Amino acid sequence: MIYSAEVEEMMCVAKGPDHGPAPIPEEGKWVQVKEIKDISGLTHGVGWCAPQQGACKLTLNVKDGIIHEALVETLGCSGMTHSAAMAGEILPGKTILEAMNTDLVCDAINTAMRELFLQIAYGRTQTAFSEGGLPIGAGLEDLGKGLRSQIGTIFSTKAKGVRYLELAEGYVNQLALDTDDQIIGYEIVHLGKMMDMIKKGTDANDALKKATSTYGRFDDAARKIDPRHA
Repeated sequence: MIYSAEVEEMMCVAKGPDHGPAPIPEEGKWVQVKEIKDISGLTHGVGWCAPQQGACKLTLNVKDGIIHEALVETLGCSGMTHSAAMAGEILPGKTILEAMNTDLVCDAINTAMRELFLQIAYGRTQTAFSEGGLPIGAGLEDLGKGLRSQIGTIFSTKAKGVRYLELAEGYVNQLALDTDDQIIGYEIVHLGKMMDMIKKGTDANDALKKATSTYGRFDDAARKIDPRHA
């Protein structure tokens, strides 16, 4: 350690208080975090790239400072999906400090990691008051049946109005319009359920029918349109 001449000439004054860091809530306990291994919790972070063309939702399950589970969900950029594939391989097994200082390939994923780190470091995790936290694999609960991200894709213009393309229920196949051409319902294909049925041997056409449902007053429509082609 190198000290300046001014500091070298100073007398030593004894330090009085030494109460340590303020405890933060972690998995149902109050913990004074002094080392990386003192941190546990499951939480989420959302990030974006510099041009804000794409975004990432990152979920990590941290136990004793080590990342044991990672869920990387991306939106709006085709290249980011491949970055997410690499980040998914990189993250598990690293400490959260290592992960903060690792290039996770994409700006949006790196930013999500930063935001998530802040949640963890300040005791703001989703499991702060959950005794024992959540088991490894809990991140999959965000996806629901079929293990697909919850995505909403809506396109609209002043000239032609709105088009629902994808909602939480799945892929929007048709929009139901009333006599004033206002949306009163829609037909949805739950792609996760459809693929599960096909993988179990169901004929693709039968699986499509079984995975298709409607919402709202779909049957009362004056006309129905394909939101991607009309």
